[in-house]
Amino acid sequence: MAKAKKAASRTIANKETEPKRITQKNNNTMQRYEDKNFVDASQKVWNYSLLTDEDIHNFQQGTHYSLYDKFGSHSIQVNNLWGMYFAVWAPNATSVSVKGNFNDWKDFDFELHPRWDKSGVWEGFIPGLGLGEVYKYHIKGFKGVETDKGDPFANFWEKRPLTASITWDIHHQWADADWMKKRKKHNALEAPWSVYEVHLASWMRPDKDDEESYNSYAQITERLVPYVKEMGFTHIELMPVMEHPFDGSWGYQGTGYFAPTSRFGSPQEFMKMIEAFHNEGIGVILDWVPSHFPYDSHGLFMFDGTHTYEYADMRKGYHPDWNSYIFNYKRGEVKSFLISGARFWLDKFHVDGIRVDAVSSMLKLNYSRTAGQWEPNEFGGDGNLEAIAFIKDLNETIYRDFPDVQTIAEEATDWPGVSKPTFADGLGFGMKWMMGWMHDTLKYFKQDPFNRQFQQNQFSFSMMYYYDENFMLPLSHDEVVHGKSPMIYKMPGDEWQKFANLRLLYTYMFTHPGAKLLFMGNEFGSTVEWNYKSELPWNLLQFDCHEKMRACVKALCHLLKNEPALYENQFNEYGFEWVDLEHREESVLTFRRKGKKPADDVLVILNMTPEVRRDWKVYTHTKKVWKEIFNSDAKEFWGTGDVFNPDITTTLVDKKTKQFEINIHLPSLGGVVLK
Repeated sequence: MAKAKKAASRTIANKETEPKRITQKNNNTMQRYEDKNFVDASQKVWNYSLLTDEDIHNFQQGTHYSLYDKFGSHSIQVNNLWGMYFAVWAPNATSVSVKGNFNDWKDFDFELHPRWDKSGVWEGFIPGLGLGEVYKYHIKGFKGVETDKGDPFANFWEKRPLTASITWDIHHQWADADWMKKRKKHNALEAPWSVYEVHLASWMRPDKDDEESYNSYAQITERLVPYVKEMGFTHIELMPVMEHPFDGSWGYQGTGYFAPTSRFGSPQEFMKMIEAFHNEGIGVILDWVPSHFPYDSHGLFMFDGTHTYEYADMRKGYHPDWNSYIFNYKRGEVKSFLISGARFWLDKFHVDGIRVDAVSSMLKLNYSRTAGQWEPNEFGGDGNLEAIAFIKDLNETIYRDFPDVQTIAEEATDWPGVSKPTFADGLGFGMKWMMGWMHDTLKYFKQDPFNRQFQQNQFSFSMMYYYDENFMLPLSHDEVVHGKSPMIYKMPGDEWQKFANLRLLYTYMFTHPGAKLLFMGNEFGSTVEWNYKSELPWNLLQFDCHEKMRACVKALCHLLKNEPALYENQFNEYGFEWVDLEHREESVLTFRRKGKKPADDVLVILNMTPEVRRDWKVYTHTKKVWKEIFNSDAKEFWGTGDVFNPDITTTLVDKKTKQFEINIHLPSLGGVVLK
């Protein structure tokens, strides 16, 4: 995650705003609950529990991975009377009560009961309280400090700037059974992976220049699902949709770990959006942030008057980059909270993977800290041993319970074994972002093409360490913000050359081994940096250069899905072979991608200079007949269309070794794929 703006810290009074109360029937329909005074303020909170002794034991040991079924608010029936059960962890509190519109926000009307086992869990049943009620916990905590906190386990929150939780039932009658049955194949490491990264608010807005203007989940579904389907992306990755108070954090400063943001609608509407993607054969990945949380007064920070969720030692507990706080991974209750928070989205929302943000900052005690600002671990090293253990348990749990999904690490260091199994002393992720590839590739393409001959080693270096991990190649949101410029303006040359260079880069990206990730707007060559306050500059598609750039990315997405050689062996050494790195001065590079069947092999030839190269010779030991299946210089991609290969001549030059000479024409700043 980039160093996004600070999380806003604010205290909001909710007394003036009373949202429509609703109740949820068994058929999942919603209707108005007309009786505004259905809660009897004289009724005491019943001392009732959904939690067993085993639940508490596992919670404290850090091994309870479905806390969302027991903690938070739940609509249940006790002694033939419906109401809401509440459970919250506040170990340093001397009093916890539930307050809301239903009691005019009085602090101590509905006090919860502390459990006898001194677990720090407060719970109780409020008869007659229904769904759709806004509420907070009034906590009298450490040294008598009194705070109003949102529910850490809430499934629905008020739309910001209001900050109360809402009683809700997330039941949904799913209609994606076909996808769920077959997604193991779709999400496998041997499957094609082209991921479209999206920020839901700014992908498209009703009013393109109004940051308060949001499409609903239903409206987003109507527009985004067919777009991703048409483009041919296999997956979509959503920047954090978990509830967060400040738009400028892009969702990475979250307060609701068990709730999709109410900016766009209800949890069920978000479920329907996921369902719509699944029914079009598209997987859904969610960004998830267990690395830090903001200091907003209604959130997790100082939850019961002292450091409950965060480390008390600010050398470990404060994040200097993001002005936020770091989870105490040593505490079993926090570990159970976080792993439950990841499992929740896989279990209740059918998502196909989670991309874990800022893993590097979790692993290193000295991350963004200088000497004296951190303390070594018990062995004298800089690794956060508790965070490492948490990450391993997280991945083991997810792959045990959901073997047909993937976990993906945003990890920017050379930490070994990020995507290796835990039994092989790895962290256990399925994939890792290949940040080195991104930096080296962008540095290479920013060069004047004449100078690329001197940077070839940098360009080809990725394959020297590629097999260390299961890599995803990211061109993400972080590369088009904070003055880094949009992708198209990173490219050198005049307008035509900029687009040709970008098509060439994407051709290289989609034919390089590994999964691919492309941020929204990159596919059509956006000319502005991404701005979360507005929407993508869709008006650019009226111009051929941008619409045809989009056509190029669309063709590459479909090429990836249609050519097994581009994905079947993408994470093993058999899948890639350099064919020609000897023409450094001409800056022409050739490699082969290999599938499980030799007949599926493809050759990729990249001409990194503006010079057209006719009758270029490529030598290969297999295949007498080749055809061109992709050319980045095609007219439909805003290329010249003048340099292509309708008939490819091959000549046997060494019968003993079965070496053939392939004669082809290479377009200026162009990539050609042969099969």
